[in-house]
Amino acid sequence: MKHVFVFDPKAFYNQQWKMDNILDSIGQFFRTQENVDFSILYSRYRRNAITLIQDEVDKAKPGDIVRIYAVGGEEILFDCLNGAAHFPNIQLAAVPYGESNDFLKIFGDENIESFRDIPSLVVSDALPTDAIRWDVNYALNSCYIGMNAVISKKVKDMKSKLNKFSFTIFSNLSSSLNFFMTAFDRNMSAREFEISIDDVNYSGHYSLIHVANGPYYAGKITGVKEAVPDDGLLDIALLKSSHPLGTLASMRKYSKGKRPKNCIIVQGKSITVKSKNQIWIQLDNEYIQDTGITLTAVSHAVQMVATKGLSYPIASMAEA
Repeated sequence: MKHVFVFDPKAFYNQQWKMDNILDSIGQFFRTQENVDFSILYSRYRRNAITLIQDEVDKAKPGDIVRIYAVGGEEILFDCLNGAAHFPNIQLAAVPYGESNDFLKIFGDENIESFRDIPSLVVSDALPTDAIRWDVNYALNSCYIGMNAVISKKVKDMKSKLNKFSFTIFSNLSSSLNFFMTAFDRNMSAREFEISIDDVNYSGHYSLIHVANGPYYAGKITGVKEAVPDDGLLDIALLKSSHPLGTLASMRKYSKGKRPKNCIIVQGKSITVKSKNQIWIQLDNEYIQDTGITLTAVSHAVQMVATKGLSYPIASMAEA
């Protein structure tokens, strides 16, 4: 097996010591092994990891498994996923050093730390895992269309303009203010969408469209808490538009893992969403702007490494 560690240096901004500790841990482990094949790479810009992974795959011996370790936050995991998806000889391990680890939370908060343990990751097995496909892109956890995507994009833009200290002070206030203002903007909170799920029409006015491969978002359980990433299906929540205060209440309830009365839950293999005007679409931590999108569940698109013999919960257990 070939082991490839792909670091996102931006995830360790002003924390070089933390990245150095990880590098030391990698070196110490592999120095005790025989006939090891490993490399350490640095992704310098978005999508850089895709070409880095392809180069490493080309260097691998025929038939070798290539295990990719995405070291950082959700951005590097997204890029590594798009370099690994649909290649049968590539496995992907998330080494979480970002602000949130939505996909890994399905294994429980008490197990997150084990995904930072290099020796444990190296010897662990991989689980066949679904992905959400859009065109040639893949997302691991979720896609948001509507209010959440708009607000998340605004907060992300604000973060890029502020230092970490200032952002920490203003982030919660800014997020709450953006939610309030967006709820009163009917173009954002009550937009008309043409929606088709497995050729069934669900068109209407919605505040939120959530297409899930996992149950967590922004570190919290969502209204599709039964979503599991190995059943070959998308769990889709459609939150019908309401008056502004009702929209705020519904969104708050949904983000706490509950289902508002104006929420439709559907499972399907494919969804197409169209709008007359440009809409913000959030795929994991990637943002695009378009008038429409088609998303498809790709069964077992990637092999995800799980430590300590962990496995995904079955839907009935997740729902409980």
